[in-house]
Amino acid sequence: MNFQQLRSVREAARRNYNLTEVANALFTSQPGVSRQIRELEDELGVVIFERNGKRLTGMTEPGKGILKIIDRLLVEAENLQHASREYAGQDSGTLTIAATHTQARYALPKVVQQFRQLFPNVRIALQQSAPEHIAQWVLSGKADIGIATEGLSTFADLVSFPCYRWSHAIVVPDGHPLLGHSPIRLQDLAEYPLITYDVGFTGRGHLDDAFAQAGLRPDIVLTAMDSDVIKQYVSLGLGVGIVASMAFDHGRDRGLRAVEASHLFAVNTTRLAVRRGVYLRRYAYEFIQQFAPELRRTDIERAVTQPEDEAA
Repeated sequence: MNFQQLRSVREAARRNYNLTEVANALFTSQPGVSRQIRELEDELGVVIFERNGKRLTGMTEPGKGILKIIDRLLVEAENLQHASREYAGQDSGTLTIAATHTQARYALPKVVQQFRQLFPNVRIALQQSAPEHIAQWVLSGKADIGIATEGLSTFADLVSFPCYRWSHAIVVPDGHPLLGHSPIRLQDLAEYPLITYDVGFTGRGHLDDAFAQAGLRPDIVLTAMDSDVIKQYVSLGLGVGIVASMAFDHGRDRGLRAVEASHLFAVNTTRLAVRRGVYLRRYAYEFIQQFAPELRRTDIERAVTQPEDEAA
């Protein structure tokens, strides 16, 4: 038994049994992946994957149990590597953070600035993507910490913590007719073309839910991942924007006006996630506490080390 065999099984399960993708992820060949899996099955005396000819189609019941053990073994192997680096260099290394654009642009700068003052020898690798990609990066170990609004709490192998709550704002050009409404209603918004976030980003689900519950079908003419892009198209007169309230700066966003929309859409919660069972270095705990000061290290450690079945 070797780690390459274990990684082949784990990646096959993660990548929907597509051995070409598994081979690319492990920097090997497809026949090599098949051989590693077969050799492990032979050694264990258990068929891990269901097959249709040479193609993997699913996992057997014993395979599902074995996969959980493989996940724990590989996580602990990575923890050993992290622990050795911890003792070799307590305050140096790389902290990889995956976040949505809104979090990276508006919530993280001050935290990163403070963190860099405490740990000048730690490099920060900041990755931006959609919440589902952020979750996968954290699960695969490509990112140490994930930060997003939606979805992180739905992954059983992630431990996520609520960090802060925020609401949306309506953005219009100066002099827009909506500024004469007090308060602005959903019916008023639905009369104009709207510009807001892509599905799955920055509380978009709460926007859709509010209109659906009111029996309205808004005309969303443009969507984007980036709040600044949304505001740019609002300034061009293409529609009314709905963005995270933190993304509007009255001094910088000249020519635009923002109206608080917490009375229209549900409040959102930004969450921070790490992989369950992972070994976090001291500076990772410090970053988490800088981002969410109400979290205590003991509580984070307890949640991270708690098995999934106990957490449920």
